[in-house]
Amino acid sequence: MNKFIFINLILIFIFLSGCETVKKKSDEVADRENEKYGKFLGKQASDLKIELGEPTEDFLDQAGNKILIYKTKKYGISCERKFEIDNDETIIKFSSSGCI
Repeated sequence: MNKFIFINLILIFIFLSGCETVKKKSDEVADRENEKYGKFLGKQASDLKIELGEPTEDFLDQAGNKILIYKTKKYGISCERKFEIDNDETIIKFSSSGCI
């Protein structure tokens, strides 16, 4: 009985350690993503289009700001990057989801 409990505790420890590793890796990827594309904040939308090309989608939000969306797919996982552009064509906000 003690061996059974001991083995279960070891398996739980390994499982929890694995989850922490996955979280750490995903946080590192998100940090690199924010560092790479966050550099566009405060710059002109034309700089973004030179770097990334034409967006997959673009539309105006309720505030009248333009939203540029760039969609890609890597390893079968969809990635979406959104940039919010104000009336002066300055990038004011960036977000991404699913990007690895």
